[in-house]
Amino acid sequence: MDLFSYQDEVNAPQAKLLADRMRPRTIDEYIGQAHIVGPGKLLRRAIEADQVSSILLYGPPGCGKTTLAHIISRRTEGEFVKLNAVEATVKDVREVIDRAQLNKSMYGRKTILFLDEVHRFNASRQDALLPAVEQGIIVFIGATTENPFHSVNGALLSRSTLFQLESLTKKDALEAMRRALADRERGLGFMDLAVDEEALRHIANMAGGDIRRALNALELAAVTTPSAPDGSVRVTLEVAEESIRKPTIRADESTQYDVLSAFHKSVRGSSDAALFWFLYAVERLGMDPMTFLRRLIVACSEDIGLANPQAMVQAVTAMDAYHKIGWPEAKYNIAQAILFAVESPKSDAATQAIGRVMQTLESAGTFEVPLHLRDAHYSGAVKLGHVGYKYPHDYPGHYVKQQYLPDPVRGKTFYKASEQGMEDKIRLNQMRRDGK
Repeated sequence: MDLFSYQDEVNAPQAKLLADRMRPRTIDEYIGQAHIVGPGKLLRRAIEADQVSSILLYGPPGCGKTTLAHIISRRTEGEFVKLNAVEATVKDVREVIDRAQLNKSMYGRKTILFLDEVHRFNASRQDALLPAVEQGIIVFIGATTENPFHSVNGALLSRSTLFQLESLTKKDALEAMRRALADRERGLGFMDLAVDEEALRHIANMAGGDIRRALNALELAAVTTPSAPDGSVRVTLEVAEESIRKPTIRADESTQYDVLSAFHKSVRGSSDAALFWFLYAVERLGMDPMTFLRRLIVACSEDIGLANPQAMVQAVTAMDAYHKIGWPEAKYNIAQAILFAVESPKSDAATQAIGRVMQTLESAGTFEVPLHLRDAHYSGAVKLGHVGYKYPHDYPGHYVKQQYLPDPVRGKTFYKASEQGMEDKIRLNQMRRDGK
């Protein structure tokens, strides 16, 4: 008997929440994720044949990761064990492995270990799993809401097939609620219950595709609404609005990385999107405005550079304003700096120049400073040959052509000014100096 089945027996059905009672028992009852469990798909075939290998299920809360594990637990003939990464210790993991080893050697029976919230498992606990997975002692199933490339041991990740689950839709939530309303055994079908269509749609909208949240809200609305004299219950839009509130958004580490990445990429091309991601992150996810100010300052050199040097001035000034007046007043200063940066002409010439220099440094050894560029502010410098430097301010235009780079890269061009904004003036000036 697997852990899920055991829980089903010891817990009275009426004591369980609707979302638990309506949890799909077979792959045919499963809602959504057709791209990985639709007819003929790899994971569906593996589940139906009881041939699931080590896998990682990655997706947002409420998308069906634990439900898939539940379906696998009911389908497999092997032992199914569930651990929660928040509570499990290395000792717990080793006990599962020891029992799995015994099952395999004595009875030829496989063990599937489902580790929920695997991102909460630290490196040492993940390492404890690795040998057993490599040797086929256990089949590992991990579930995570965070990017596994950030939170899961690389070796463990490489030995598991990654399946990315998508957020469920409002349509999926509506389907789940309608099933619950029709199901007399596990759902609310035993009640004389009528739910207005607009009430269902409101719950689906507020749940945002989280089926558990939708079903819990539906159940709350149904059991708390007074019945009519004939025993019937009607759930209206007003009742639905009281049963589900705006969700609290959880900003885990990978979500923060993704939002910050979206912000930086938007700075390169969309004022609307850059402002949206910044305010969404700060106002809804609770992220620190300083995180975005630092990234904005970087972007002002990485993506704008000398095409508009004032962009960095705006960004640094906005950071100073934030330090002096705080949030939320400084949102206006920061928004101004963001919009100024996005609307500025763009150039990655500085970024490209850094890349060329770094490539040169990696492909060569040490470099000697040309004699005429070496420090000559001491007696004896002339005797060492530290002469020949031409002082540019003594020449027309305050410029004179001479060697500045070391001999191995003499004549090399690292910085190539673009035709964007103020940088175009630099490009033309360079061409004049080079006689082009």
